[in-house]
Amino acid sequence: MPTNTLTDAQCRAARPGEKPVKMFDGGGLHLYVSPKGARVWRLAYRLGGRAQTMSFGPYPEVSLAEARRRRDEARQVLRDGGDPMAPRRARQSLTLREAAEAYWGSRRDITDDYRRNVLSCLEQHVLPALGGRAIATVTRSDLLAELNKMADAGLLDYVRKARLWVSKVFAWAIEQEHCDANPAAAIDPETAFPRKTEEHFAAVDLHEVGDLLKRLALEDQSLQSVLACRFLAYTWARTTEARMMTWDEWPGEGDTWVINAGRMKRRRDHLVPLPRQAVEILKAMKARGRGSRFVFPGDRSLDRPMSENAVLYLLHRVGYKGRMTGHGWRSVGSTWANQAGYNPDAVEMQLAHVSMGKTRAAYNRARYLDERRRMLQDWADWLDAQDLV
Repeated sequence: MPTNTLTDAQCRAARPGEKPVKMFDGGGLHLYVSPKGARVWRLAYRLGGRAQTMSFGPYPEVSLAEARRRRDEARQVLRDGGDPMAPRRARQSLTLREAAEAYWGSRRDITDDYRRNVLSCLEQHVLPALGGRAIATVTRSDLLAELNKMADAGLLDYVRKARLWVSKVFAWAIEQEHCDANPAAAIDPETAFPRKTEEHFAAVDLHEVGDLLKRLALEDQSLQSVLACRFLAYTWARTTEARMMTWDEWPGEGDTWVINAGRMKRRRDHLVPLPRQAVEILKAMKARGRGSRFVFPGDRSLDRPMSENAVLYLLHRVGYKGRMTGHGWRSVGSTWANQAGYNPDAVEMQLAHVSMGKTRAAYNRARYLDERRRMLQDWADWLDAQDLV
């Protein structure tokens, strides 16, 4: 049977028809032209009496000469009694779960907490149905079905993160030749999933702070939720930042809390000056000596941080459901500082809202630290005057 019968000009001129077209070059090699116009090199061969097909990639990315070279290599493997698809099948036998663990386990630019969060999400929502499948066999429809379950359950922010996280797994698998396509990248989250109505964190007005603090003062002041709420008030920290705070970020002394860049939205260290009232709370938590790495550990497990709803439920209990959240202290503090005439840049820096280049960020972080320290101490003293303690 003659070989090398095609020319490059013929390949370039190939046009789709109503049915798939096969343009043969000999030796089983042919250019497959789909009705939609895709042109792919394929090799037809028999192994153990059964018809087999392997792909060499799209034309013209894979040239005619390259396709012929791969054909000749594959046929030599057949003459030697082997299967030219065996190496590819071995690579593509990796399961989605194995790929997720391999990729996210190899990342050295993320924190352990972030890694656990990613893998926990995938294990809960994607891997139960798809984790045991070879990653090369998972389709866009397969993945979309699992993500739609998350969207239907109201996890509208989380489903977008899950799609992004699994997309990174597929991108890695493509580079490592475990699969040929990224089905997650073919899902547009903006059109595939509905958006949650934007919610603003409830926060009281300044004139209501006194009443709120008086009600908090009626609670047991040794309760961790009370201490955490007061700590949020004194520092303007996000609830998640305080919940995930570990003792290596404040080793038991000093008046500055250093939040690791890996935990911050803008991926850089954030220095939080601590008024003396906040330091007293940290010392009280240290004295409890429960052995957890978290400053505010969970009630049921010292290996986990305090519940994200602990402070919220406390505020509900004292009569502020729907009116105040732990995160709301940031808004209250910002309002107070701006009305008191503090530098707006210092206020924004304290809230970790500032976006700037690395050099300018480092400069301003040092420039505003003393001013932020004075500001937070004045704020803490103002709170104390409202009967916080």
